[in-house]
Amino acid sequence: IDKVIKEGGQAIVLIPEIALTYQTVRRFYGRFGDKVSVINSRLSLGERYDQFKRAKQGELQVMVGPRSALFTPFGKLRLIIIDEEHESSYKSENSPRYHARETAIHRAKLEGARVILGSATPSMEAYYRAKEGEYVLVKLEARFEERPLPRVSIIDMREQLKKGNRLALSLELREDLSQCLKKGEQAMLFLNRRGYAGFVSCRSCGHVMKCPHCDVSLSEHNGRKLICHYCGYEEKLVKICPECGSDKIRYFGTGTQKLEQEIHKQFPQAKTIRMDVDTVTKKNSHEEILNKFKNEDIDILIGTQMVVKGHHFPKVTLVGVIAADSSLNIDDYRATERTFQILTQVAGRAGRENLPGKVIIQTYNPENFSIQEAQKQNYDKFYETEIALRKQLKYPPFCDIIVIGFNSTNEDEIKKVSQEIFEKLEDKIDKEQFNIFKPMPSPIDKIQNKFRWRIIIKGNMTEEANKIFNDTLKEIYQKNYKNTKITIDVNPNNMS
Repeated sequence: IDKVIKEGGQAIVLIPEIALTYQTVRRFYGRFGDKVSVINSRLSLGERYDQFKRAKQGELQVMVGPRSALFTPFGKLRLIIIDEEHESSYKSENSPRYHARETAIHRAKLEGARVILGSATPSMEAYYRAKEGEYVLVKLEARFEERPLPRVSIIDMREQLKKGNRLALSLELREDLSQCLKKGEQAMLFLNRRGYAGFVSCRSCGHVMKCPHCDVSLSEHNGRKLICHYCGYEEKLVKICPECGSDKIRYFGTGTQKLEQEIHKQFPQAKTIRMDVDTVTKKNSHEEILNKFKNEDIDILIGTQMVVKGHHFPKVTLVGVIAADSSLNIDDYRATERTFQILTQVAGRAGRENLPGKVIIQTYNPENFSIQEAQKQNYDKFYETEIALRKQLKYPPFCDIIVIGFNSTNEDEIKKVSQEIFEKLEDKIDKEQFNIFKPMPSPIDKIQNKFRWRIIIKGNMTEEANKIFNDTLKEIYQKNYKNTKITIDVNPNNMS
Protein backbone atom coordinates (compact mmCIF):
# COMPACT_ATOMS: atom_id res chain seq x y z
CA ILE A 1 0.00 0.00 0.00
CA ASP A 2 2.85 2.35 0.88
CA LYS A 3 4.41 1.73 -2.54
CA VAL A 4 1.05 2.34 -4.28
CA ILE A 5 0.52 5.62 -2.42
CA LYS A 6 4.07 6.83 -3.21
CA GLU A 7 3.36 6.19 -6.88
CA GLY A 8 0.17 8.29 -6.65
CA GLY A 9 -2.25 5.34 -6.61
CA GLN A 10 -5.09 4.32 -4.31
CA ALA A 11 -5.92 1.09 -2.45
CA ILE A 12 -8.99 -0.69 -1.08
CA VAL A 13 -8.64 -3.03 1.92
CA LEU A 14 -11.57 -5.38 2.54
CA ILE A 15 -12.10 -6.94 5.97
CA PRO A 16 -14.86 -9.43 6.79
CA GLU A 17 -16.24 -8.13 10.10
CA ILE A 18 -17.22 -4.75 11.50
CA ALA A 19 -15.62 -6.11 14.70
CA LEU A 20 -12.21 -5.93 12.99
CA THR A 21 -12.68 -2.39 11.67
CA TYR A 22 -11.53 -0.50 14.77
CA GLN A 23 -8.30 -2.49 15.21
CA THR A 24 -7.46 -2.43 11.49
CA VAL A 25 -8.21 1.26 11.00
CA ARG A 26 -6.15 2.20 14.06
CA ARG A 27 -3.12 0.45 12.51
CA PHE A 28 -3.72 2.15 9.14
CA TYR A 29 -4.14 5.60 10.70
CA GLY A 30 -0.87 5.02 12.56
CA ARG A 31 0.90 4.42 9.25
CA PHE A 32 -0.89 6.67 6.75
CA GLY A 33 -2.70 9.32 8.82
CA ASP A 34 -5.72 11.10 7.31
CA LYS A 35 -5.22 9.52 3.88
CA VAL A 36 -7.28 6.59 5.26
CA SER A 37 -11.03 6.31 5.72
CA VAL A 38 -13.44 3.59 6.72
CA ILE A 39 -16.85 2.53 5.49
CA ASN A 40 -19.21 0.01 7.09
CA SER A 41 -22.89 -0.82 7.51
CA ARG A 42 -23.12 1.05 10.83
CA LEU A 43 -22.55 4.39 9.10
CA SER A 44 -25.58 6.40 8.09
CA LEU A 45 -26.24 7.05 4.38
CA GLY A 46 -25.01 10.61 4.86
CA GLU A 47 -21.76 9.46 6.47
CA ARG A 48 -21.17 6.95 3.66
CA TYR A 49 -21.87 9.61 1.05
CA ASP A 50 -19.30 11.93 2.69
CA GLN A 51 -16.58 9.24 2.59
CA PHE A 52 -17.30 8.30 -1.04
CA LYS A 53 -17.30 11.99 -2.00
CA ARG A 54 -13.88 12.49 -0.34
CA ALA A 55 -12.60 9.42 -2.22
CA LYS A 56 -13.90 10.70 -5.56
CA GLN A 57 -12.32 14.13 -4.98
CA GLY A 58 -8.93 12.52 -4.34
CA GLU A 59 -8.74 13.42 -0.62
CA LEU A 60 -8.30 9.75 0.36
CA GLN A 61 -5.86 7.10 -0.78
CA VAL A 62 -6.92 4.07 1.28
CA MET A 63 -10.46 2.84 2.00
CA VAL A 64 -10.97 0.12 4.63
CA GLY A 65 -14.23 -1.75 5.08
CA PRO A 66 -16.41 -4.81 4.37
CA ARG A 67 -17.46 -5.85 0.83
CA SER A 68 -19.31 -2.56 0.07
CA ALA A 69 -15.96 -0.71 0.25
CA LEU A 70 -15.19 -2.40 -3.07
CA PHE A 71 -17.35 0.23 -4.79
CA THR A 72 -15.29 3.20 -3.52
CA PRO A 73 -15.11 5.64 -6.48
CA PHE A 74 -11.31 5.85 -6.67
CA GLY A 75 -9.97 7.23 -9.94
CA LYS A 76 -6.46 5.75 -9.56
CA LEU A 77 -7.16 2.35 -8.02
CA ARG A 78 -4.00 0.24 -8.10
CA LEU A 79 -4.48 -2.36 -5.35
CA ILE A 80 -7.32 -4.35 -3.72
CA ILE A 81 -6.50 -6.44 -0.66
CA ILE A 82 -9.04 -8.96 0.66
CA ASP A 83 -8.12 -10.01 4.18
CA GLU A 84 -9.49 -13.36 5.43
CA GLU A 85 -10.65 -14.06 1.86
CA HIS A 86 -12.29 -17.34 2.90
CA GLU A 87 -14.95 -15.54 4.95
CA SER A 88 -18.59 -16.17 3.99
CA SER A 89 -19.53 -12.50 4.60
CA TYR A 90 -17.82 -11.62 1.28
CA LYS A 91 -20.76 -13.20 -0.55
CA SER A 92 -23.88 -11.03 -0.65
CA GLU A 93 -27.10 -12.79 0.38
CA ASN A 94 -29.27 -10.05 -1.17
CA SER A 95 -29.54 -8.81 -4.74
CA PRO A 96 -27.18 -8.26 -6.38
CA ARG A 97 -25.78 -11.59 -5.12
CA TYR A 98 -22.13 -10.86 -5.89
CA HIS A 99 -18.99 -12.34 -4.33
CA ALA A 100 -16.42 -9.72 -3.34
CA ARG A 101 -13.53 -11.91 -4.55
CA GLU A 102 -14.87 -12.30 -8.11
CA THR A 103 -16.02 -8.66 -8.24
CA ALA A 104 -12.63 -7.39 -7.01
CA ILE A 105 -10.81 -9.42 -9.68
CA HIS A 106 -13.16 -8.06 -12.36
CA ARG A 107 -12.75 -4.45 -11.20
CA ALA A 108 -8.97 -4.88 -11.02
CA LYS A 109 -8.93 -6.10 -14.65
CA LEU A 110 -10.94 -3.07 -15.75
CA GLU A 111 -8.69 -0.59 -13.95
CA GLY A 112 -5.26 -2.23 -14.22
CA ALA A 113 -5.02 -2.94 -10.48
CA ARG A 114 -3.70 -5.92 -8.52
CA VAL A 115 -5.60 -8.14 -6.08
CA ILE A 116 -4.09 -9.77 -2.99
CA LEU A 117 -6.11 -12.47 -1.23
CA GLY A 118 -4.92 -13.13 2.33
CA SER A 119 -5.87 -16.04 4.61
CA ALA A 120 -4.38 -18.56 7.02
CA THR A 121 -7.15 -20.95 5.89
CA PRO A 122 -7.85 -20.13 2.20
CA SER A 123 -11.18 -21.05 0.62
CA MET A 124 -11.07 -24.28 -1.38
CA GLU A 125 -11.84 -22.29 -4.55
CA ALA A 126 -8.99 -19.79 -4.11
CA TYR A 127 -6.39 -22.39 -3.10
CA TYR A 128 -7.41 -24.65 -6.00
CA ARG A 129 -6.90 -21.76 -8.45
CA ALA A 130 -3.51 -21.01 -6.87
CA LYS A 131 -2.50 -24.67 -7.19
CA GLU A 132 -3.65 -24.66 -10.83
CA GLY A 133 -1.49 -21.59 -11.55
CA GLU A 134 -4.39 -19.19 -12.09
CA TYR A 135 -3.32 -17.21 -8.99
CA VAL A 136 0.23 -16.70 -7.71
CA LEU A 137 0.71 -18.57 -4.41
CA VAL A 138 2.82 -16.88 -1.72
CA LYS A 139 3.24 -18.77 1.57
CA LEU A 140 4.11 -17.50 5.03
CA GLU A 141 5.74 -20.58 6.52
CA ALA A 142 6.15 -19.28 10.08
CA ARG A 143 4.31 -17.15 12.61
CA PHE A 144 5.39 -13.54 13.22
CA GLU A 145 8.82 -13.45 14.95
CA GLU A 146 8.96 -17.29 14.70
CA ARG A 147 6.56 -17.64 17.65
CA PRO A 148 5.42 -21.23 18.24
CA LEU A 149 1.86 -22.30 17.45
CA PRO A 150 -0.34 -22.96 20.49
CA ARG A 151 -0.71 -26.50 21.88
CA VAL A 152 -4.11 -27.87 20.81
CA SER A 153 -6.00 -30.61 22.73
CA ILE A 154 -9.20 -32.36 21.66
CA ILE A 155 -11.63 -33.33 24.44
CA ASP A 156 -14.16 -36.09 23.70
CA MET A 157 -17.36 -34.86 25.38
CA ARG A 158 -18.84 -38.38 25.26
CA GLU A 159 -16.24 -39.36 27.84
CA GLN A 160 -17.22 -36.34 29.95
CA LEU A 161 -20.80 -37.65 30.11
CA LYS A 162 -19.50 -41.05 31.25
CA LYS A 163 -17.62 -39.25 34.05
CA GLY A 164 -20.92 -37.62 35.10
CA ASN A 165 -20.02 -34.14 33.83
CA ARG A 166 -23.10 -32.68 32.12
CA LEU A 167 -21.90 -29.06 32.08
CA ALA A 168 -20.75 -27.13 28.98
CA LEU A 169 -17.15 -26.96 30.28
CA SER A 170 -15.05 -30.14 30.30
CA LEU A 171 -13.10 -30.98 33.46
CA GLU A 172 -9.85 -30.19 31.57
CA LEU A 173 -11.05 -26.78 30.40
CA ARG A 174 -12.22 -25.91 33.91
CA GLU A 175 -8.79 -26.80 35.32
CA ASP A 176 -6.98 -24.78 32.62
CA LEU A 177 -9.27 -21.79 33.17
CA SER A 178 -8.52 -21.95 36.88
CA GLN A 179 -4.75 -21.95 36.20
CA CYS A 180 -5.10 -19.13 33.65
CA LEU A 181 -6.95 -16.94 36.17
CA LYS A 182 -4.38 -17.65 38.90
CA LYS A 183 -1.57 -16.46 36.61
CA GLY A 184 -3.48 -13.25 35.76
CA GLU A 185 -3.70 -14.19 32.06
CA GLN A 186 -6.74 -13.94 29.77
CA ALA A 187 -8.96 -16.57 28.13
CA MET A 188 -11.38 -16.61 25.21
CA LEU A 189 -14.32 -19.03 24.99
CA PHE A 190 -15.83 -19.53 21.56
CA LEU A 191 -19.34 -20.84 21.01
CA ASN A 192 -21.09 -20.52 17.68
CA ARG A 193 -24.53 -19.91 19.10
CA ARG A 194 -25.94 -16.80 20.72
CA GLY A 195 -28.72 -16.84 23.28
CA TYR A 196 -29.29 -19.19 26.15
CA ALA A 197 -30.38 -22.63 24.91
CA GLY A 198 -30.30 -24.21 21.46
CA PHE A 199 -33.91 -25.36 21.38
CA VAL A 200 -36.77 -26.10 23.74
CA SER A 201 -38.67 -29.39 23.69
CA CYS A 202 -41.03 -31.58 25.71
CA ARG A 203 -39.45 -34.71 27.21
CA SER A 204 -42.85 -36.44 27.34
CA CYS A 205 -43.97 -36.19 23.69
CA GLY A 206 -40.85 -34.79 21.94
CA HIS A 207 -42.64 -31.65 20.67
CA VAL A 208 -40.15 -28.85 19.80
CA MET A 209 -41.26 -25.22 20.31
CA LYS A 210 -41.20 -23.69 16.83
CA CYS A 211 -41.79 -20.25 15.36
CA PRO A 212 -45.37 -19.97 14.01
CA HIS A 213 -44.03 -17.99 11.00
CA CYS A 214 -40.85 -19.97 10.18
CA ASP A 215 -40.08 -23.68 10.15
CA VAL A 216 -37.29 -23.34 12.74
CA SER A 217 -37.02 -24.00 16.46
CA LEU A 218 -37.19 -21.09 18.89
CA SER A 219 -34.16 -20.34 21.12
CA GLU A 220 -34.43 -19.41 24.78
CA HIS A 221 -32.89 -16.06 25.70
CA ASN A 222 -31.92 -14.84 29.13
CA GLY A 223 -34.78 -12.37 29.33
CA ARG A 224 -36.96 -15.43 29.95
CA LYS A 225 -38.39 -15.49 26.45
CA LEU A 226 -38.25 -17.56 23.27
CA ILE A 227 -36.93 -15.89 20.10
CA CYS A 228 -36.82 -16.87 16.41
CA HIS A 229 -33.40 -16.01 14.93
CA TYR A 230 -34.90 -15.76 11.42
CA CYS A 231 -37.80 -13.30 11.81
CA GLY A 232 -37.38 -11.97 15.37
CA TYR A 233 -40.70 -13.44 16.63
CA GLU A 234 -40.84 -13.54 20.46
CA GLU A 235 -43.03 -15.34 22.98
CA LYS A 236 -42.95 -15.99 26.73
CA LEU A 237 -41.09 -18.98 28.09
CA VAL A 238 -43.16 -22.16 27.88
CA LYS A 239 -43.73 -24.15 31.08
CA ILE A 240 -46.49 -26.48 29.86
CA CYS A 241 -46.24 -28.38 26.55
CA PRO A 242 -48.87 -27.03 24.10
CA GLU A 243 -49.19 -30.51 22.52
CA CYS A 244 -49.59 -32.90 25.46
CA GLY A 245 -49.94 -30.67 28.54
CA SER A 246 -46.82 -32.10 30.24
CA ASP A 247 -44.62 -29.88 32.41
CA LYS A 248 -41.45 -31.79 31.39
CA ILE A 249 -40.05 -28.96 29.29
CA ARG A 250 -36.30 -29.14 28.69
CA TYR A 251 -33.82 -26.67 27.23
CA PHE A 252 -31.22 -28.32 24.98
CA GLY A 253 -27.85 -26.97 23.94
CA THR A 254 -25.88 -24.06 25.30
CA GLY A 255 -25.85 -20.49 24.04
CA THR A 256 -23.46 -17.66 24.93
CA GLN A 257 -25.73 -16.32 27.70
CA LYS A 258 -26.04 -19.71 29.39
CA LEU A 259 -22.28 -20.25 29.10
CA GLU A 260 -21.68 -16.88 30.77
CA GLN A 261 -23.93 -17.93 33.67
CA GLU A 262 -22.04 -21.21 34.02
CA ILE A 263 -18.72 -19.34 34.16
CA HIS A 264 -20.09 -17.04 36.89
CA LYS A 265 -21.08 -20.11 38.94
CA GLN A 266 -17.76 -21.91 38.46
CA PHE A 267 -15.51 -18.85 38.75
CA PRO A 268 -17.39 -16.15 40.71
CA GLN A 269 -14.20 -14.07 41.03
CA ALA A 270 -13.64 -13.90 37.25
CA LYS A 271 -14.63 -10.82 35.25
CA THR A 272 -16.35 -11.82 32.01
CA ILE A 273 -17.57 -9.98 28.94
CA ARG A 274 -19.77 -11.32 26.14
CA MET A 275 -19.59 -10.47 22.45
CA ASP A 276 -22.41 -11.68 20.21
CA VAL A 277 -25.21 -10.23 18.07
CA ASP A 278 -27.23 -9.40 21.21
CA THR A 279 -24.47 -7.30 22.85
CA VAL A 280 -23.29 -5.31 19.80
CA THR A 281 -26.51 -3.53 18.89
CA LYS A 282 -25.17 0.02 19.35
CA LYS A 283 -23.00 1.85 16.84
CA ASN A 284 -19.62 1.48 18.61
CA SER A 285 -20.35 -1.65 20.66
CA HIS A 286 -17.61 -3.72 19.00
CA GLU A 287 -14.86 -1.26 19.90
CA GLU A 288 -16.17 -0.79 23.45
CA ILE A 289 -16.23 -4.53 24.20
CA LEU A 290 -12.81 -5.19 22.64
CA ASN A 291 -11.29 -2.18 24.42
CA LYS A 292 -12.72 -3.31 27.76
CA PHE A 293 -11.28 -6.79 27.28
CA LYS A 294 -7.88 -5.40 26.36
CA ASN A 295 -7.60 -2.58 28.90
CA GLU A 296 -9.91 -3.17 31.88
CA ASP A 297 -8.61 -6.39 33.44
CA ILE A 298 -11.41 -8.56 32.02
CA ASP A 299 -10.45 -12.22 32.50
CA ILE A 300 -12.67 -14.08 30.03
CA LEU A 301 -14.17 -13.04 26.67
CA ILE A 302 -17.13 -15.22 25.63
CA GLY A 303 -18.24 -14.87 22.04
CA THR A 304 -19.52 -16.18 18.73
CA GLN A 305 -17.74 -16.02 15.34
CA MET A 306 -17.02 -12.31 15.67
CA VAL A 307 -14.29 -13.03 18.28
CA VAL A 308 -12.52 -15.58 16.06
CA LYS A 309 -10.98 -13.42 13.35
CA GLY A 310 -7.87 -11.31 13.35
CA HIS A 311 -7.94 -9.94 16.90
CA HIS A 312 -4.64 -9.52 18.71
CA PHE A 313 -4.74 -9.77 22.51
CA PRO A 314 -1.22 -10.24 23.97
CA LYS A 315 -2.44 -11.63 27.33
CA VAL A 316 -4.70 -14.36 25.86
CA THR A 317 -3.05 -17.72 26.58
CA LEU A 318 -6.09 -20.02 26.64
CA VAL A 319 -8.80 -20.51 24.02
CA GLY A 320 -11.71 -22.92 24.58
CA VAL A 321 -14.01 -24.10 21.78
CA ILE A 322 -17.21 -25.19 23.52
CA ALA A 323 -19.01 -27.13 20.77
CA ALA A 324 -16.86 -27.79 17.72
CA ASP A 325 -19.63 -29.97 16.23
CA SER A 326 -22.16 -27.14 15.84
CA SER A 327 -20.68 -26.11 12.47
CA LEU A 328 -20.37 -29.74 11.33
CA ASN A 329 -24.04 -30.57 11.78
CA ILE A 330 -25.45 -28.27 9.12
CA ASP A 331 -26.98 -29.12 5.75
CA ASP A 332 -24.15 -27.70 3.62
CA TYR A 333 -21.34 -29.22 1.54
CA ARG A 334 -18.92 -26.69 3.10
CA ALA A 335 -19.56 -27.83 6.70
CA THR A 336 -16.15 -29.53 7.11
CA GLU A 337 -14.32 -26.62 5.41
CA ARG A 338 -15.97 -24.06 7.69
CA THR A 339 -15.30 -26.18 10.78
CA PHE A 340 -11.60 -26.44 9.91
CA GLN A 341 -11.41 -22.69 9.23
CA ILE A 342 -13.19 -21.67 12.44
CA LEU A 343 -11.11 -23.98 14.64
CA THR A 344 -7.81 -22.93 13.03
CA GLN A 345 -8.71 -19.23 13.22
CA VAL A 346 -9.84 -19.39 16.86
CA ALA A 347 -6.68 -21.33 17.78
CA GLY A 348 -4.68 -18.45 16.31
CA ARG A 349 -5.90 -16.11 19.06
CA ALA A 350 -3.82 -17.91 21.74
CA GLY A 351 -0.17 -17.24 22.57
CA ARG A 352 0.36 -14.43 20.09
CA GLU A 353 3.21 -12.78 22.02
CA ASN A 354 5.73 -14.04 24.59
CA LEU A 355 3.39 -16.25 26.65
CA PRO A 356 2.76 -19.79 25.32
CA GLY A 357 -0.77 -20.55 24.12
CA LYS A 358 -3.10 -23.49 24.70
CA VAL A 359 -6.32 -24.40 22.86
CA ILE A 360 -8.97 -26.90 23.97
CA ILE A 361 -11.47 -28.15 21.38
CA GLN A 362 -14.53 -29.84 22.90
CA THR A 363 -16.41 -32.18 20.56
CA TYR A 364 -18.69 -35.21 20.36
CA ASN A 365 -17.04 -36.13 17.05
CA PRO A 366 -13.25 -36.19 17.67
CA GLU A 367 -12.60 -38.57 14.74
CA ASN A 368 -13.74 -36.05 12.09
CA PHE A 369 -10.80 -35.21 9.78
CA SER A 370 -11.47 -31.44 9.85
CA ILE A 371 -11.16 -31.43 13.66
CA GLN A 372 -8.08 -33.70 13.54
CA GLU A 373 -6.25 -31.51 10.99
CA ALA A 374 -7.28 -28.29 12.80
CA GLN A 375 -5.59 -29.71 15.91
CA LYS A 376 -2.38 -30.15 13.88
CA GLN A 377 -2.92 -26.77 12.09
CA ASN A 378 -2.26 -28.72 8.88
CA TYR A 379 -4.02 -26.87 6.06
CA ASP A 380 -2.38 -28.80 3.20
CA LYS A 381 -3.45 -32.21 4.53
CA PHE A 382 -7.00 -30.93 5.10
CA TYR A 383 -7.08 -29.44 1.58
CA GLU A 384 -5.93 -32.69 -0.06
CA THR A 385 -8.63 -34.73 1.70
CA GLU A 386 -11.42 -32.21 1.10
CA ILE A 387 -10.56 -31.42 -2.54
CA ALA A 388 -10.60 -35.15 -3.39
CA LEU A 389 -14.11 -35.42 -1.89
CA ARG A 390 -15.28 -32.31 -3.79
CA LYS A 391 -13.97 -33.73 -7.07
CA GLN A 392 -15.66 -37.07 -6.48
CA LEU A 393 -19.02 -35.46 -5.60
CA LYS A 394 -18.78 -32.71 -8.27
CA TYR A 395 -18.92 -29.73 -5.90
CA PRO A 396 -17.21 -26.32 -6.29
CA PRO A 397 -14.52 -25.59 -7.45
CA PHE A 398 -15.19 -28.40 -9.98
CA CYS A 399 -18.62 -27.01 -10.89
CA ASP A 400 -21.06 -24.30 -9.86
CA ILE A 401 -24.14 -24.86 -7.75
CA ILE A 402 -27.00 -22.74 -9.07
CA VAL A 403 -29.97 -22.37 -6.73
CA ILE A 404 -33.24 -21.02 -8.10
CA GLY A 405 -35.20 -19.94 -5.05
CA PHE A 406 -38.97 -19.43 -4.81
CA ASN A 407 -40.68 -17.44 -2.07
CA SER A 408 -44.48 -17.16 -1.91
CA THR A 409 -47.50 -16.57 0.30
CA ASN A 410 -49.44 -19.05 -1.89
CA GLU A 411 -48.44 -22.72 -1.59
CA ASP A 412 -50.26 -23.85 -4.76
CA GLU A 413 -48.71 -21.07 -6.83
CA ILE A 414 -45.15 -21.78 -5.63
CA LYS A 415 -45.50 -25.46 -6.63
CA LYS A 416 -46.88 -24.49 -10.04
CA VAL A 417 -44.22 -21.85 -10.81
CA SER A 418 -41.28 -24.00 -9.70
CA GLN A 419 -42.55 -27.00 -11.73
CA GLU A 420 -43.02 -24.81 -14.82
CA ILE A 421 -39.47 -23.41 -14.61
CA PHE A 422 -38.08 -26.92 -14.03
CA GLU A 423 -39.80 -28.27 -17.16
CA LYS A 424 -38.66 -25.32 -19.32
CA LEU A 425 -35.04 -25.62 -18.16
CA GLU A 426 -35.03 -29.39 -18.66
CA ASP A 427 -35.92 -28.79 -22.32
CA LYS A 428 -33.34 -26.03 -22.85
CA ILE A 429 -30.14 -26.92 -20.98
CA ASP A 430 -27.48 -29.40 -22.08
CA LYS A 431 -27.91 -32.55 -19.94
CA GLU A 432 -24.23 -33.44 -20.34
CA GLN A 433 -23.15 -30.11 -18.87
CA PHE A 434 -25.84 -29.66 -16.23
CA ASN A 435 -27.54 -31.85 -13.66
CA ILE A 436 -30.93 -30.39 -12.70
CA PHE A 437 -32.87 -31.63 -9.65
CA LYS A 438 -36.65 -31.50 -9.30
CA PRO A 439 -38.19 -28.61 -7.31
CA MET A 440 -38.38 -29.34 -3.59
CA PRO A 441 -39.25 -27.40 -0.41
CA SER A 442 -36.17 -25.68 1.06
CA PRO A 443 -34.71 -27.22 4.27
CA ILE A 444 -36.34 -24.31 6.12
CA ASP A 445 -39.54 -24.35 4.09
CA LYS A 446 -41.35 -21.40 5.68
CA ILE A 447 -40.08 -18.03 6.97
CA GLN A 448 -42.31 -15.11 7.99
CA ASN A 449 -45.43 -16.92 6.72
CA LYS A 450 -43.89 -17.37 3.26
CA PHE A 451 -43.36 -20.79 1.66
CA ARG A 452 -39.87 -21.53 0.30
CA TRP A 453 -39.00 -23.93 -2.54
CA ARG A 454 -35.87 -24.35 -4.63
CA ILE A 455 -34.40 -26.00 -7.74
CA ILE A 456 -30.73 -27.00 -7.55
CA ILE A 457 -28.62 -27.22 -10.71
CA LYS A 458 -25.00 -28.42 -10.86
CA GLY A 459 -22.75 -27.43 -13.76
CA ASN A 460 -20.43 -24.66 -14.96
CA MET A 461 -22.13 -21.28 -15.21
CA THR A 462 -21.29 -19.92 -18.68
CA GLU A 463 -22.56 -16.87 -20.60
CA GLU A 464 -24.73 -19.22 -22.66
CA ALA A 465 -26.24 -20.86 -19.55
CA ASN A 466 -26.80 -17.45 -17.98
CA LYS A 467 -28.80 -16.38 -21.06
CA ILE A 468 -30.98 -19.53 -20.85
CA PHE A 469 -31.77 -18.87 -17.17
CA ASN A 470 -32.59 -15.20 -17.81
CA ASP A 471 -34.76 -15.92 -20.86
CA THR A 472 -36.71 -18.57 -18.91
CA LEU A 473 -37.33 -16.17 -16.03
CA LYS A 474 -38.56 -13.49 -18.46
CA GLU A 475 -41.11 -15.95 -19.85
CA ILE A 476 -42.35 -16.73 -16.34
CA TYR A 477 -42.49 -13.07 -15.30
CA GLN A 478 -44.75 -12.30 -18.25
CA LYS A 479 -47.33 -14.71 -16.80
CA ASN A 480 -47.61 -12.37 -13.82
CA TYR A 481 -47.56 -14.72 -10.85
CA LYS A 482 -48.29 -12.08 -8.23
CA ASN A 483 -47.48 -13.95 -5.03
CA THR A 484 -44.18 -15.58 -5.95
CA LYS A 485 -40.73 -14.05 -5.92
CA ILE A 486 -37.91 -15.85 -7.79
CA THR A 487 -34.15 -15.48 -7.19
CA ILE A 488 -31.07 -17.07 -8.74
CA ASP A 489 -27.93 -17.50 -6.66
CA VAL A 490 -24.68 -19.02 -7.90
CA ASN A 491 -22.74 -20.87 -5.18
CA PRO A 492 -24.85 -19.45 -2.33
CA ASN A 493 -23.50 -19.15 1.19
CA ASN A 494 -26.54 -20.58 2.83
CA MET A 495 -28.10 -23.75 1.46
CA SER A 496 -31.07 -23.61 3.87
